[in-house]
Amino acid sequence: MDSLVIEGCAVATVDGTADGVAAGAAAGTEYESGHLILDGGQIVAVGPGPAPTVEDARVVDGTGCLATPGLVGSHHHLFQGLTRGLAQDSTLMRWLAALYPLWAQLDADLHGAAARAGLATLALSGCSATADHQYLFPRGSADLLAAGIGAANQIGLRLHACRGSMDLGASAGGLPPDSVVEDHDAILAATERAIEQFHDPGPGAMVRVAVAPCAPFTVTQALMRESAELARHHGVRLHTHLAETDDEHEFCLARFGCTPAEYMESLGWLGEDVWMAHCVHLDRSAITRLGRAGTAVAHCPTSNARLGSGVAPIPELLAAGVPVGLGVDGGAANENGGLAAEMRQSLLAARARLGAGALSARQALALATMGGARCLGRQNELGSLEVGKQADVALWRLGDLAHAAMADPVWALVCGPPARLELLTVAGRPVVEAGELRTADPDSLNRDVRAAARELLRRHRAAS
Repeated sequence: MDSLVIEGCAVATVDGTADGVAAGAAAGTEYESGHLILDGGQIVAVGPGPAPTVEDARVVDGTGCLATPGLVGSHHHLFQGLTRGLAQDSTLMRWLAALYPLWAQLDADLHGAAARAGLATLALSGCSATADHQYLFPRGSADLLAAGIGAANQIGLRLHACRGSMDLGASAGGLPPDSVVEDHDAILAATERAIEQFHDPGPGAMVRVAVAPCAPFTVTQALMRESAELARHHGVRLHTHLAETDDEHEFCLARFGCTPAEYMESLGWLGEDVWMAHCVHLDRSAITRLGRAGTAVAHCPTSNARLGSGVAPIPELLAAGVPVGLGVDGGAANENGGLAAEMRQSLLAARARLGAGALSARQALALATMGGARCLGRQNELGSLEVGKQADVALWRLGDLAHAAMADPVWALVCGPPARLELLTVAGRPVVEAGELRTADPDSLNRDVRAAARELLRRHRAAS
């Protein structure tokens, strides 16, 4: 792999944040004008001023740009990109009830089209690695996980494929219709196969697998417990939704006699190998439990606002030592689909709730980088610009009219208009250059995902 030098740019390393970002302004070393050298898929130099001469290297002039780590997404549902713009005014439970019948028609070809389009959108928003929570496997669609992994290979992003599951259908008191839930034993067998087939535990891995039952109102207690045992037997991480809505809180109180966080703790689901999505409705006790256990949180501010779920207590979670990353949460609950926008949303949501000092721009950047890496258990490889880490770098154009008169490049990136992505590298390989995707044809992706969405709707109407 050829060497690549980036110089003349501002640099926000986000180093020194591996133990959290609650301190606020301190989010790592920054250079007003600095350089990076990438070689062999790793960062081999980062510092102030011009780069030393590197023979036969490609040199990128970063004048007017800011270099940051590639953003790390901690929660997504790529398949939901086929149902964007539907159930526009519904809260989560009604939104799910409206969309489950459409998702029941999903197959690997349709999911592949959605995943390629969703991953391309992430790449164009500066995201170099993401988790995808695929929890819905209609009968005869066992290869959906492979389709998502194939899409990530094509687009060139790192993927944490979260093999989700649902076994608590409506007839047993759960939310999803029985037609979209799976058999308990079949779930565990398929999850184990996915780990054995796809999980790469090595450094620099492009694909890893996590075990990810969907949520307390879609999964039985037995499956939650046995999924945790399976994940820990194989040394992979655990992921699920938690405390997203008041409805979930009431469901847990009525069915289990405890809060969602207490329920997860009783099942062995709190620990440093676990990250939870949303965590909007947490009391002080729950926040303390997560912090004490080292359980991470994927914050999805746009989705939470779109569905009217509320605002997660991110400053309180950070103060309690909880690792927090950012997530998109699927194109059907966040039609933007990009990760960079979540930095601004996280800052605004926190400040709307607690005031102007609630979350800084540098904290928001750290959530989108090192915070996401901590959720995925990859803080030693991803999330900051440090020598020896993976060469996942985003270079943002901030010297244009849209960002004029903002002297602070981190503030301009987080709170200014969307910045053009000049370069995104993953393992040193350019994925986006000059604002354009280099690994796939956007026009073809557009045609494919539009056709897949139409076909999904056609199948739903035929089945109704």
